[in-house]
Amino acid sequence: MLHLTDVETGKQIFSSKNEFRITTVKFCPTDSNIFICGGFSPEVKAWDIRNSKVIRVYKAAIQQTLDILFLPEGREFLTSTDAVSRDSADRTIIAWDFQSAAKISNQIFHERYTCPSLSLHPKESVFVAQTNGNYMALFSSQRPYRINKKKRYEGHKVEGFAVGCEFSPDGTLLMTGSSDGKVFFYNYNTARIIRTLSAHREACVSATFHPVLPSLLATCDWAGEIKIWQ
Repeated sequence: MLHLTDVETGKQIFSSKNEFRITTVKFCPTDSNIFICGGFSPEVKAWDIRNSKVIRVYKAAIQQTLDILFLPEGREFLTSTDAVSRDSADRTIIAWDFQSAAKISNQIFHERYTCPSLSLHPKESVFVAQTNGNYMALFSSQRPYRINKKKRYEGHKVEGFAVGCEFSPDGTLLMTGSSDGKVFFYNYNTARIIRTLSAHREACVSATFHPVLPSLLATCDWAGEIKIWQ
């Protein structure tokens, strides 16, 4: 099911049955009436909340979409998928044209690891992909989305968990959870670990900065515990 709720009133704006289990939902950055969702399906769907209808379908030869990331201006977006085989790593990250639903590229990441989460830099034309190789890889967010082979953010552990990562609002830090329950802060420019927080007993699967108060962050773990940090 898809549920859209008005935060102020608590009322559901619409609920709709979807054919597959949904694991990721993202609003279009240039049109708040449109969002896209993916999950246990070869398809990613774009919905219009004004009429509660699917307006576009994006199809790939995959089984699951792990994360979705809109690129600046909303004309293109990326999906990370479960498509990794022994002889090929194409389709691990796919770039799409939002309007035409055409694939722009599926030859972006060639390591044989899935990427459970993607994050866009707030100021520079780059994004990172969290990988199950226990590191984050840096890419250009402009075609042809080349990987930066000189920078790799490693030290934390992913180990099959859907561990999230995020840049700080000013873009100087890259923060990630870790399967050992810690939160790691990396210097974006040098890729060095600045500090770690022993945040949870279970795997820390998400860490996010407050959008207005940069000294506040929230973390959560595999067991459902959420903590706010100063």
